[in-house]
Amino acid sequence: MVVIKNAVLATMGPDGILQHGMILIDRNKIEKCGETFEIPRDTFVIDANGAFIMPGIIDAHTHIGVFETGTGPAGIDGNESCDPITPHIRGLDGVNPFDCEFSRAVKSGVTTVVTGPGSSNPIGGQFLALKTSGRTFAEQIIKAPVAMKMAFGENPKNVYGEKQIPSTRMGVAALIRETLYKACEYQRKKEYAGQNPDKEPPFDMRLEALIPVVNGILPVKAHAHRADDILTAIRIAEEFRINMTIEHCTEGYLIASELAEKNIKVILGPYLGFPHKNENMKQDESAAGILEKAGVKVAIMTDLPAMHEESLVLSAAVCYRKGMSMEGALKAITIHAAEAVQLEKNIGSIEQGKDADLAFFRDNPILNPNTMCIGTMINGEFCFRNSEFLR
Repeated sequence: MVVIKNAVLATMGPDGILQHGMILIDRNKIEKCGETFEIPRDTFVIDANGAFIMPGIIDAHTHIGVFETGTGPAGIDGNESCDPITPHIRGLDGVNPFDCEFSRAVKSGVTTVVTGPGSSNPIGGQFLALKTSGRTFAEQIIKAPVAMKMAFGENPKNVYGEKQIPSTRMGVAALIRETLYKACEYQRKKEYAGQNPDKEPPFDMRLEALIPVVNGILPVKAHAHRADDILTAIRIAEEFRINMTIEHCTEGYLIASELAEKNIKVILGPYLGFPHKNENMKQDESAAGILEKAGVKVAIMTDLPAMHEESLVLSAAVCYRKGMSMEGALKAITIHAAEAVQLEKNIGSIEQGKDADLAFFRDNPILNPNTMCIGTMINGEFCFRNSEFLR
C-alpha cells in the first residue's frame, strides 16, 4: 500500500478540495482519501510537499494514435471515406500506441484518452477509451467500443461533394436516420428469428455495430458546430432514444437553455486555435461558462491533432478566465469528461474504489496556468515523476 500525504487534494467528488489531504492506495485502486487518517503499518509514504493533486486528466475527444504526429500519410488513419456509413470500423484497429503524443500526454497529467475516427462520415465508426501508459496496449484499454461517432454539418458535406450523397445538411440527416431505421429493423428480424438461423436476416456488419446504439447502450458522439446542426442531432437522438453527447458544440451557448432542458452533455473545443471553417466562426471560450450557468455538464477536448494533449489543462484555464467556475473547469477535464463517456464509476474523481489515476502539479493549474505537472500516476504507479519535487 501507498499513502500520499501533505497535498492539496482536488477530489472532484463529494469531499471537494481538501487543503491538507491524504490518499491511501491499495494496489491500483484508491482505498481512502481525506484530511487525515491513521497510516497502516508497512505502508510506503510519499510526501507531496504541498503539491496540488487532482484526478488524472481525461481527454474525452481526441484522435491520438489515429492521426499520428509527424508521420504524414503513413500515420493518418482517421477516416475511412470510401463510404459515408462506416459504423463497423474500430478506432482500436487504427491506434498506434507508440505515437509520441502518448508520452507527451503522460508528462502533462493526462491519464485517459477517448480516441477514434474523425468526422468525414455521417456515421464514422467506434471510439475507444484507454490509459495513456501501460505495460501492454491491451492493458491500456479501458473500454472498446466506448462510443459511436456521427457527424453533422460541413465535414460530411465537404468530403462527398455536390454530386454525391450526402451533399446537404438534409442529406446527412436523412442518411443517418435511414441507417438507424435499418438497424432497428435488422434487430427486430433477428429477435423474431429467435433460435432459428434459417429466419435470420443476412449478416450485416454495419447494422450489427449499430444495435447497441439503437438500444441506448453505446453512446453517440455527435460532431456538430452550428446551433441548427446541434438541434438536428438532438432531434434524431430523441427519435431513436439514443444516448448522445454533442461534440465541439461551438454554437451551443446560443441554445444553452435547450441543452440544459434536455439534459444534454457537451464536449467543447478545441480551443487555443484559429477558427478554420465557417461553422466555427462564432467559437468563444466564454461558452463554457454560459453553458455551466445554464446547468449543462461541460467537458473540454483537445481534438488532437488540433491541439497537443498538454494543451487540455490550459484550455480549461482559458475557459475559467472567460467565465467558467474554477471547480467547473477542473470537472471539465475530470469527472464531467468521465461522465460524458460513461466511465465515471472507475475514473474522474478521487474516491474509494476508483482507479488510482492522479495528476500532480506544483499549483492549481486552473488558477495558475504557468504551473508545471510534476508527476502522473496511472493505476497506482508513477509513469512520470519529477524527482526534484516528488522524492
